[in-house]
Amino acid sequence: MYVHWPYCARICPYCDFNVVRDRGRTDEQADLVRAILADMEAQAALTGRRRLASIFFGGGTPSLMAPEAVGAVIARACALFEPRGPIEITLEANPTDAEADRFAALANAGVNRLSMGVQALDDAALAFLGRNHSADEARRAVAVAGRAFGRLSIDLIYARPGQTVDGWAAELTEALAMGFEHVSPYQLTIEPATAFGRAVARHAWAPPDEDLSAALYETTQGVLEGAGFEAYEVSNHARGVAARSSHNLHVWRGGDYLGLGPGAHGRLTLGGARTATVAHKGIGGYLAGVAAGAPWSVRATQSPVEAAEERVLLGLRTVEGVGMGEPAALGLSPDAEPLAGLIADGFLSRRGQRIVATPRGRPVLDAVLRALLV
Repeated sequence: MYVHWPYCARICPYCDFNVVRDRGRTDEQADLVRAILADMEAQAALTGRRRLASIFFGGGTPSLMAPEAVGAVIARACALFEPRGPIEITLEANPTDAEADRFAALANAGVNRLSMGVQALDDAALAFLGRNHSADEARRAVAVAGRAFGRLSIDLIYARPGQTVDGWAAELTEALAMGFEHVSPYQLTIEPATAFGRAVARHAWAPPDEDLSAALYETTQGVLEGAGFEAYEVSNHARGVAARSSHNLHVWRGGDYLGLGPGAHGRLTLGGARTATVAHKGIGGYLAGVAAGAPWSVRATQSPVEAAEERVLLGLRTVEGVGMGEPAALGLSPDAEPLAGLIADGFLSRRGQRIVATPRGRPVLDAVLRALLV
C-alpha cells in the first residue's frame, strides 16, 4: 500500500512531484485523511481481503502528517487486509528539529522504518538545493531517529554543481558512520518544469559534465561497496538482504499495490487482469472523486504486452533482473537483436534463466532500456 501525503513546508527547486505548500491547510488535511481512509475501504471492497505486505507513506513530506492520522491509516489497513506477519511500514521524513520531535510518536503509531531525506551534509549544498534544514540539524534528527526506529534509510543527492569526487566520498562516508542500513543516492536530475530546469535553460548554472558525473557515480559504488552495501537496485543500496526495502522490491517485482492519496499510482489484479490506476492529482479533485466513488482519473486494463514491458522496465533496475519469460512475451530473444547485441556489448548478461544488467549497463540503464524496448 502506498499513501501519498502531498504537503511540504517548502517546495524544493529540483522537485517535480505532486506537492503543495502546507500552510493554512489544516481543515483540508483532515478532509484528506478521511478521504484516504474511505478510498482504502472502497478499494478493499473491490479487491477482497488480500494479504498486506507493506505500507509506504511518501510525498510530499509525510513526517508533517499528524501521528494519530498515520496510526489511523495503519490500523484501518491492518483491519481491512491480513498482515503478512510483521510488515514493513515506511515513512519518508525531513530531518528538521520540528519533525524530529514527532519521531517517537510516529514510531508509536506503527511506523518501523524511516526514510530520511537528508540530501546533503553540507550547508552550502543544502542551501542550493532549497532545503529547510542545516547539516547539523540533520545530524541531530538522525540521532533522534536512531533511538525511535530500528530501521533507517537515507536519501542523498550527488552530481551537484561544484561537487568534487573527494568531497562526495567524504559526505558518503559520514552518512555511513551514522548507522544507516539503507542508502539511496540519486544523481541530480534536471526536470524542465522545475525551478532548476528553468535556471539551467537560461544558463544560470550547469550540472557537472558527463566525465565528472561518471566519476561521482563510480565513487558512489566504490564507497558503498567498500562498506558492505549492495546495489540491489540502480539507486538503492542495502547492507545485507534484510535491509532491502521490501515495499520497493514488491513493486519492482510486479506485485499488486494500492495507491491512496492525490496522484497516487496503483497496480491491481482485478478479474484476472492487471489494472493500472492513477488517483486524481489535485487535492480537491481527489476529495470530490472519493466522495463520488470515483477516486481515479485513470483505471486501465493493461494488455499482456504492456504488463510485460513494465516488468522488464522495473525488473532490470534490480540486481535480480527478469526471467526469460518477460522478454519472450515482448518477442525478444537472447539470440536475436536487440537483446543479443546488448548482451554481446556487455550491457546485459544471462544468469541462468534470467537477464540482468551488468555493472557496465547499470549507469546507462535508461539508454539500454530504450534500445531494448524501442
